[in-house]
Parts: sequence; C-alpha cells; structure tokens
Amino acid sequence: MKKPRVLMADDHSLILAGLRKLVEADCEVVGTAEDGRTLVAEAQKLRPDLILLDISMPLLNGLDAARQLRTLVPESKLIFLTMHASSTYAMEAFQVGASGYLLKRSAASELGLAIQSVLQGQCYLTPLLTKEVLDSVLKPTVREPGQSKALTPRQREVLQLVAEGRGTKEIATILSVSVKTIEFHKSRIMEQLDVHSTADLTKYAITHGITGL
Repeated sequence: MKKPRVLMADDHSLILAGLRKLVEADCEVVGTAEDGRTLVAEAQKLRPDLILLDISMPLLNGLDAARQLRTLVPESKLIFLTMHASSTYAMEAFQVGASGYLLKRSAASELGLAIQSVLQGQCYLTPLLTKEVLDSVLKPTVREPGQSKALTPRQREVLQLVAEGRGTKEIATILSVSVKTIEFHKSRIMEQLDVHSTADLTKYAITHGITGL
C-alpha cells in the first residue's frame, strides 16, 4: 500500500526531526519548511497528501499560510500541530481549512490517530481542547473591539513582516511589490487599527496571533 506523502512545517529544526521520527513509519516525508512562505512554495511544488504545520512561523504564520494553501493546493489535508492550547486558535484553524488540530505536548500519543482520521476524510481535534471548543461554540464570547477591524490577507502579511522588524524595502522584496505599496498598506493598517507606531503594530500582531514573537 502506498504511503501518504507528508510535508511538514515548523520553525524549529529539532521539532521537525522529532516529527519525522513519529510519522516516517507510516508516511513518506517529502519535504520540510521552517517558515510559512517556504511552506506555501513547497506545497505547490510537491502537492502532498497531508501538510503538518505550526501556527507561529516567521514570514507567514500558519493560519495565513493555510488560507493560501486551501486555494493553491485544495487536495492537501491540513493538520495544525502547535503549542497554542486555545479554543480561539483551534476554531480559526478549522475556519481556514484545517482538518486537524492537536498540541505538540501530546503529539507522541495523538499524531498517528490524527493523521489516520484526517486521511479517512474525518476531522480531528485533540481531546485536550474538545470541551473548551464546544463551550466556545455554544456560548460565544463578545469580541474585543480590536478584533472587529478585520484586516485583508495582504494587510496581515505586511503586519507580520513589520512586527518581525523587517524594513519597508525588505518587505517589498519579499512580497514582490513596490516600496510605495508597502507604505500604503502600513498606513492603512495603522489607520484601521487606530495605532500610531510600529511598536503598537507589533503589540497588536502578537496579541492577535499574527506573529509568534
């Protein structure tokens, strides 16, 4: 029987090495990536059956990478493997197209089951979060004022790169656009969020999970 082809993404090489050991008996690991942009590029090239990814990754976080992957490689199943034990993150992960969500601390005991479930067309949510997520669905909390000011996918990309301390020229190069375009996006983001400094943008990005700094 042909093994499912898996692409893995995490910004820590030691974690990638550990994940490889966990899955290589039943899966073919076709590639790895240590940032979200490399992940998107590799996924388009390799067209894997399954993608394991983290939420906190440089250049492009896992949630925004997933948004792109759902369009670019819709045949690839997505499983988030993360340290974020939050119902908010879990719910957003499924909203952007994930089929599985589990925590790194339980990977050794759950990853095999999660992969099997997802490849069979089911969804997998770690039991460590099931009750919390159900409570969030049944009793939704009131959104914080800042959360209602939704940013576009491109604005989220620019915001993450700004929060990571990258200069305007570097961001323009990464996104293959002009410096003026980046300046425009940054200005619009600050206006929408009603913030007035790069430090405030960084704080917002960290608070809302756009960057893992």
